[in-house]
Amino acid sequence: MGKTSHPRPEGHVLVPDVAIGSLSLLLAAGLGLLGVLDRVNQVIGGIVSQGAASNFPKALPHWTVWLATALFAFGLSFAILSVAGTWRRLVLWITAMVVVAAWAPVLALAAHAPDIAAPFIAVIWSGVCALVYAGNHRMACDEPVALPARTSSAPPDEAR
Repeated sequence: MGKTSHPRPEGHVLVPDVAIGSLSLLLAAGLGLLGVLDRVNQVIGGIVSQGAASNFPKALPHWTVWLATALFAFGLSFAILSVAGTWRRLVLWITAMVVVAAWAPVLALAAHAPDIAAPFIAVIWSGVCALVYAGNHRMACDEPVALPARTSSAPPDEAR
């Protein structure tokens, strides 16, 4: 009888993190199989080379691009689900998008092809899904912390 009902169900971190990260990787891989990532990478390459269609002499190994994609997909969703407050979650998501987008000019300056489409798509999708999940669930980090009740009427040690 003394239980309070919460309008939102209790949220978890690890299982949704695995689901969100896996779906983000699956989306990026699916778009890669359809050839969308190659076209997006060409557009990004044209933007960072100021419109000139340039061939970059070097390319990152594919495994490093997919490793970064996996780290960002799982890491961002874990961070968003583990942080209290919608504003902080949004800041994490926007910061991750800026960090991934900032790779393009850095890679171009190092004469590497700026292949950032897969990590960028994974960051966008992972962030959106984690924000929606955290917004629809009562996360443990969002619970107010109850301060212990003071039993003595003496002033605290700091006031002495």
